[in-house]
Amino acid sequence: MARISVIGAGAWGTALANVAARAGHDVVLWAREKEVAASIREHRENRLFLPGVAVAAPVSATARLAEAGLFGSIVLLVVPAQHVRATAIALSPSLEADVPVVICAKGIEQGTGALLSEVLAEILPGRPLAVLSGPTFAREVAAGLPTAVTVAASLSGVADHVVSLLSGRTFRGYTSSDIAGTEVGGAVKNVIAIAAGITTGLGLGENARAALVTRGLAEIVRLGVALGGRPETLMGLSGLGDLMLTCLSASSRNTSLGMELAAGRSVQEVLASRRSVAEGVASASSVLQRARSLGVEMPIVEAVHAVVSGAQPPAEAMGRLVDRPFRPEWEQVRGSR
Repeated sequence: MARISVIGAGAWGTALANVAARAGHDVVLWAREKEVAASIREHRENRLFLPGVAVAAPVSATARLAEAGLFGSIVLLVVPAQHVRATAIALSPSLEADVPVVICAKGIEQGTGALLSEVLAEILPGRPLAVLSGPTFAREVAAGLPTAVTVAASLSGVADHVVSLLSGRTFRGYTSSDIAGTEVGGAVKNVIAIAAGITTGLGLGENARAALVTRGLAEIVRLGVALGGRPETLMGLSGLGDLMLTCLSASSRNTSLGMELAAGRSVQEVLASRRSVAEGVASASSVLQRARSLGVEMPIVEAVHAVVSGAQPPAEAMGRLVDRPFRPEWEQVRGSR
């Protein structure tokens, strides 16, 4: 039995708290909102972010970050990507030096264009870090439906340790040493999913969506390799697997957001109507920033950025993709200009 801290009580954090509890561990779940912590304590349910799913009895909830940080022998960091830096700074005084931190958010930081592992390496230098990513709808994970994920860490034994703590009959972890590839897959697929939702919402058909998702995978691979990742990582759970789940289901936050944009709603209107975060909106600009700094061509990401920034309407942005010059497919994958 281990003591596991889960930092962030949105739907995904609550689901991972259930995973850890089912694996037999004591779990403390930190919620930024006091009403969420109270809901879990009083009703064994996160009524704000994951209604209708029971929170396992071994999970205790708190709104005090320092209390959560002191609790765990391992920390799962599950706040939205754009809040990782501030949360890590606030959490750092509470953490023992050798406590591993597992990044469970998916995104690239706005402003800096940094991977979340790069952010934590700056804030928590020398600490064991891992990344957990893959095709995971929180409600299914929380309910105990079968799920497989990638856990990546550069230090020998860290990924194995995380997998050994969390894996069970319905939650299976596969280890990797490719942090960059694992992060890029999770971050960029959210942006591609917005494009997939726009394609669906515009009524462009299944052929168009399949082509867009395939070309989106090529963009993910190009950026991942440019950042030192391995192509085979992006063909696995944290790349292709997550891309399939997110782009092919209207249950996806990012895909459904794209569909609403295609229907004429603004990003601000869509986000104001939701409690959950669609990471692809913030990641569009940061992914594009990092890609441009590396000379990586990502036309689908550019199109999504144009839409969410208000620079182009959805139909015009998708039309520009259709009008791109013809080239051999291998050049499309490699990103040759």
